[in-house]
Amino acid sequence: MKTALIVIDMQNTFLHPDGEHYYADAPAIVPNCRLLIDRARRCRSLVVHVADRHRGGFADFEGKRLPAHCIGGEFDAEYFSGFGPNGSGREIEIVKRRFSAFFATELSLFLREQSVERLVICGVKTNVCVRATAQDAFAYGFDVRVVRDATNSNRQHLAEASLEDIERYIGNLVSTAEAMDLLA
Repeated sequence: MKTALIVIDMQNTFLHPDGEHYYADAPAIVPNCRLLIDRARRCRSLVVHVADRHRGGFADFEGKRLPAHCIGGEFDAEYFSGFGPNGSGREIEIVKRRFSAFFATELSLFLREQSVERLVICGVKTNVCVRATAQDAFAYGFDVRVVRDATNSNRQHLAEASLEDIERYIGNLVSTAEAMDLLA
């Protein structure tokens, strides 16, 4: 089964101590996310780097619930050191303006064109963008695997509830080691 790695929002806003939405536990997943990306690169698996980016000075429906954030060209919207496409030809970027990497993007079409059937998902935050992406991936018919030890949130109880729902209704939870095998 052809598998792609989906790396969600590994950006300065969450991971850099100067980021607007930084939280102390966020950097804990960096090593495992890097292991997954390195494995996918070695095995020539497709890597999709997802970035949350918005346009400054323009209306954005997300503003009904959230303050302006991750404005394109600003520090918070940039990838955290060591993340983002490396130019190898087996990595792409999907820019999203909502929680899910599928909503109003070309992600599903692109993955189908590459004959991808299974998605391994890592990144931040478990209860928001990771969950929304996993849910939409399931709705599009993908086999969903969320890497439990390569995702987290600043609200642990919501992260745990989201992981429970993912396991029950959407896909499977796997460890980094299990995910590395899937990317081979």
